[in-house]
Amino acid sequence: MQEILLDHYDLLLLDALQRDSDTTNADLSEAIHLSVSQISRRRQRLEEEGIIAQFVAMLDQKTVGLGVTAFAHVLLESHNRAGPEAFANAILAMPEIMECHSVSGDADYILRIVAPDLDSFSDLMMNRILHLPNVAHIKTSIALQTIKQTHILPLDHIPQPRKKGRRVRFSGGG
Repeated sequence: MQEILLDHYDLLLLDALQRDSDTTNADLSEAIHLSVSQISRRRQRLEEEGIIAQFVAMLDQKTVGLGVTAFAHVLLESHNRAGPEAFANAILAMPEIMECHSVSGDADYILRIVAPDLDSFSDLMMNRILHLPNVAHIKTSIALQTIKQTHILPLDHIPQPRKKGRRVRFSGGG
């Protein structure tokens, strides 16, 4: 496991960038109380170390015409090496599937799916997802209302240094 050093300023920078990745280094400098060059160097280091995976534009799902969100619990027929691999490859090729997680419990996978409307969702389920390799059973739930959906990861589990200049150690996988 790679050890990554983060300090108080790194955590402030990460939090600010999660909230608005378009913020300029000058604005970040003012908010975090570091020079623009220090912000730039830290930002580059955080990207190089893989803590910042990428910068993206968050689109409003409903505004772009994707009014249905559903969650599918998928159970596979076989768990030999080829079965889950074929399923995963098929999932990767489907842009409507926003997330796919291998899980413990009653299902093998949980999918988050988006679609323009119920007819489109039904077509997707009946003609594509149910025909994916190795699928034995699918149970779906359609979201009626989204109470919370965020991309901002909590960072308060990372120990805070007692003094501002002191560095903390963060052990994270990479």
